[in-house]
Amino acid sequence: MMIISTTPEVPEGRIAKTLGVVTGEAIIGAHIFRDIFAGITNIIGGRAGGYEKALREARDIALQEMELDARALGADAVVGVDLDYESMGPDGGMLMVTASGTAVKLTS
Repeated sequence: MMIISTTPEVPEGRIAKTLGVVTGEAIIGAHIFRDIFAGITNIIGGRAGGYEKALREARDIALQEMELDARALGADAVVGVDLDYESMGPDGGMLMVTASGTAVKLTS
């Protein structure tokens, strides 16, 4: 299992070699029904469950893509991971999540 951490170091091992920056991206379109229900939720209050689910899915995809990038470099871990969220497209109808970090090789 690949170690993914937002910290610059991990307790599982000392960094022996930095392999480079790795990234993963996910772009998900906002579904029209989610938009309608989110509008209703904004009016009456509460959480927008559809958007939360879409954000989680996009985050998971971005992290998986980043991990695949790191594995291709022979990494044991990715440190300093940062997640960025951005709406894009006409009327902000698409959501982009980007995960980036530094792929590293750890000492045993």
